[in-house]
Amino acid sequence: MKRWSILSGVLLLGSSLGAQPDLPIHSRKLANGLDVIVIESHAVPLVTVEIDVKNGAYTETPEYDGLSHLYEHMFFKANRTIPSQEMYLRRMNQLGAIWNGTTSEERVNYYVTVGVDSLVPAMQFMEDAIRYPLFNQDELVRERPVVLGEFDRNEANPYFHLFRGVDTLLWTPGYYSRKNVIGNRDVIITATQEKMNTIKNRYYVPNNSVIILAGDITPARGFQLAEQVFGDWPRGADPFATAIAKPPPLAATRSVIVERPVQGAALYIVWHGPSVTVDPASTFAADVLSTVLANPSSNFHKRLVDSGLTYSVGLSYYTLGYTGPISVFAQLPADKLHEAQRAIMEEVAKLTDENYITPEQLAAAQRQLGIQALYQREQASEYAHTVGFWWAVAGLDYYRTYVPNMQKVTRADIARYARAYIVGKPYVTGLLISPQERERLKITPESLMPAGGAR
Repeated sequence: MKRWSILSGVLLLGSSLGAQPDLPIHSRKLANGLDVIVIESHAVPLVTVEIDVKNGAYTETPEYDGLSHLYEHMFFKANRTIPSQEMYLRRMNQLGAIWNGTTSEERVNYYVTVGVDSLVPAMQFMEDAIRYPLFNQDELVRERPVVLGEFDRNEANPYFHLFRGVDTLLWTPGYYSRKNVIGNRDVIITATQEKMNTIKNRYYVPNNSVIILAGDITPARGFQLAEQVFGDWPRGADPFATAIAKPPPLAATRSVIVERPVQGAALYIVWHGPSVTVDPASTFAADVLSTVLANPSSNFHKRLVDSGLTYSVGLSYYTLGYTGPISVFAQLPADKLHEAQRAIMEEVAKLTDENYITPEQLAAAQRQLGIQALYQREQASEYAHTVGFWWAVAGLDYYRTYVPNMQKVTRADIARYARAYIVGKPYVTGLLISPQERERLKITPESLMPAGGAR
């Protein structure tokens, strides 16, 4: 699963894509290690200033579980120049800025979009926020309930419990915090200024960050301003001098049942997939396979959806540097659970046969992915978020060469990927179902296991 969404109807576009044209991005590294990326687009007189940091859940040991997300919230609070959140908000309004931040497994980003005449003060604003946060105790205390409110809203969604139930089995107890973006309630409630400063001093350094300027700006102007505003930010110690270990392999197939008041049922089957920094070739095959199977003409869709076994089903891969998960997610009538599960696993077993996919299906999927890659450049501000994600997770070179590498994928490559990560490999099955339906159908965790039990 990539950071872009699938476009409906793109397969109607019959023209093939040749080599990927040069991306409208320019990059440079400052002496302090800060990467600078400029995306030039003069469509409207706006510029997005974005900072991405290689931080997020994957840097969190259990005692820091969720604090990257809390830090993201504290970024928009008092700093050396703007000593209160009220003044912070007032300054944002003066700039006419649109701003936000996000936290994921392997990156945290912050951005403001302003009119081109407010670019310099917006950059100075971001420099103050990233270098000189105060982490005032009263603001920290006030922000905890805000973050916990996000936790509460997630917990109100039945699917959150399904995904969390599977994740707790997919990753070992000592590693779960490195995949748990939303965090642990107790850790968030007891967060201290000391922990916030530990995160800042370790990860919020120029040699672990990128500034992206996207919109109505030239590369020369962007690099000049980046040097002017951020050039004296002192380089820090390498936060990854001691490398973060990759997740331990999944030892055995396991299952979990989550009971919630839902209609029908949802089946979620997950494997450990490739790490983009270790096996990038498999990530291209993964994307092409997922796109092929999503097409209504695929055998996968015909067997599982057209037959009425499921309402919807898809196989996806989420690209990460530290083991991206491969998952099948299906919504289905509860009465057809076991029949649908058998059919899903039978179709999955066929993925090692390169003839399971036709040459026409392969070409159509590659064309679709290529069009998506072009489409995501349409809006400079959104494009900045995409580029920042790939800078953090896979590196800019991976992103620059994504389309030509994806277009080289063969049916044999897809079969090889399926053998390496899916077919015959341990996995976790999660089932979301109502208590009444579970009781009526006599479903147990054991009944969700493959014949012969865990392996």
